[in-house]
Amino acid sequence: MIHPFGIDDAWFIIAAARWTLALSLVAFLGGSVGGLIIALVRVSEVQTLRLSAMAYIRLFQGTPLLMQLFLTYFGLQLLGFGVSAWSAATLALTLHASAFLGEIWRGCIEAVPYGQTEASWTLGLRYVVRMKSVILPQAARIAVAPTVGFLVQLTKGTSLASIIGFIELMRAAQIINNGTFSPLRAYGLVSIAFFCVCWPLSLFAQRMEGYFAASSRH
Repeated sequence: MIHPFGIDDAWFIIAAARWTLALSLVAFLGGSVGGLIIALVRVSEVQTLRLSAMAYIRLFQGTPLLMQLFLTYFGLQLLGFGVSAWSAATLALTLHASAFLGEIWRGCIEAVPYGQTEASWTLGLRYVVRMKSVILPQAARIAVAPTVGFLVQLTKGTSLASIIGFIELMRAAQIINNGTFSPLRAYGLVSIAFFCVCWPLSLFAQRMEGYFAASSRH
């Protein structure tokens, strides 16, 4: 039954923000683990591993996130796995994030002056020790700003999870709009919620980028 847009409808949308944040956080943490592995494989000395990681990155960067969500949810269903919308969205976004973070962090690792690697070789440091103690700490400083920037994109990308029935901000707005026929209020509230989450992250990324750029000149 159609009813006027009220405070309960607005609260239903706002409450759904917790699932958007939860999905973003889980996908980012999972993607960080996978991304670090992919980044290290991309700069490894074994060509087969480098090519495998590159193929993985090209697959997820070259296909729409919407299609990845579809294939994860309906593909697993067809294979006999009774996955929930939450599980499918988490898996798809984690794989998506790991590909992008892997490439971002690969670039940050390679941005570390090559002289650092040569110095490590001179000291006789093995690959694992060299990465852990010399290269990765320096690459982490470079990676802060683009990583936070990607987190903003990932958070906005969670809105696509509504297509498989996961109730986050966008899906909550669709449900309320179907019952109130108030798209401006419903989707306007979603826009405000995303802005309140993403804008501070964008400012933080800009500040960190400026900070590290200034510190590198001294």
